[in-house]
Amino acid sequence: MTDRNVLGTTLEPCGVDPVTGFYRDGCCSTGPEDLGSHTVCAVVTAEFLEHQRRIGNDLSTPMPHYHFPGLVPGDRWCVTARNWLRAHYDGAAAPVVLASTHERALDVVPLAALREHAVDVPADPGALES
Repeated sequence: MTDRNVLGTTLEPCGVDPVTGFYRDGCCSTGPEDLGSHTVCAVVTAEFLEHQRRIGNDLSTPMPHYHFPGLVPGDRWCVTARNWLRAHYDGAAAPVVLASTHERALDVVPLAALREHAVDVPADPGALES
């Protein structure tokens, strides 16, 4: 069975630089082991990263022992649905790539909230410079 996104189509990769996803496969796939539901593909901003740090989810500090480089604004990362929703309510939500956000995010986050912050991000951001 193929993972689906919030649009009802095949789940697209979220990010590989750094490699994201609960399973570190570049996708916001989920399963029974993913208790946090790392299902929202966010394009992190400085405001979102600061918000996450304030709520105890430091995504900026590198943790080499976990092979985690730390995130910088512009990185695409599979964040937990609950933490993204909290940031949304607090006015600090990161933009969301709907095609890369797993349908299980809808168990926690209303589709309207995700759509409010939706962005289209090309597979090759360098294409924007042409």
